Amino acid sequence: MLFKARQFEFLFPSPVLVMGILNITPDSFSDGGRYLDPDAAIDHALRMAAEGAAIIDVGGESTRPNAEPVAEKEELRRVLPVLERLSGQLRVPISIDTRKPAVARAALQAGASIINDIEASRSDDTMWRLAAETRAGYILMHMQGTPQTMQSKPAYRDVVADVEHFFVDRLDRAAAAGLTPEQIVLDVGIGFGKELEDTLALLAAMNRFTKLGRPLLLGVSRKSFIGKLLGSHGKERGAASLACACWAVQSGVQMIRTHDVRDTVQAVRMTENIIKNRK
Repeated sequence: MLFKARQFEFLFPSPVLVMGILNITPDSFSDGGRYLDPDAAIDHALRMAAEGAAIIDVGGESTRPNAEPVAEKEELRRVLPVLERLSGQLRVPISIDTRKPAVARAALQAGASIINDIEASRSDDTMWRLAAETRAGYILMHMQGTPQTMQSKPAYRDVVADVEHFFVDRLDRAAAAGLTPEQIVLDVGIGFGKELEDTLALLAAMNRFTKLGRPLLLGVSRKSFIGKLLGSHGKERGAASLACACWAVQSGVQMIRTHDVRDTVQAVRMTENIIKNRK
């Protein structure tokens, strides 16, 4: 299975890719405000790459529950100076975490190679046509509602079947817009319009999504469902995040998105070595 993102190619099966999170925002739920200064953001990105991050995911708009939308101009002001400097220093691909096609286009022009799109539920095909035109990798994520509404009583008939149906539909729509399958990664969207029981059901069924034939990305790092289940806060959720990452590796997930790169790399490599020696 091949994943292509402009000049980058990843052939699976291979060691799981760890994606390091770089939030250039004042209000992200875990690290908001820490990397608003471009120098701090660049130092953190380079540190994550040195710790083993295979992708750096840059975002200028918080998408936590109830987050206020950010104007396009402000999102660009936050991310472009960092992207322009990072692209000349990193040897790993950069993804742009955005819902806005104009921001994605500017980020790709500044050196990004992947679009991480939480709003793959969109009906407009502008983002898909942009990815097709630029040969960018595209992370297609499931979300019910918007960041402002997604946690207001989300409801499913069968969350696993519903997300699977969404992926099949969006893969077809993306193909109609010109994307090749090799450009696409699937993300079930933990924390994006899911109750605790929905999240646990999706995690338990991750191997079911492997039959769609595309790499899977899981982003659970420090998310609120861990606090609801275990009563932990912020960085206290690191151990539970690692447990989910190790489970994901066993379930066939190829990418893990995380705040804690060094620990996650160690955890997934250990899991891979155990699996390799299973008899």
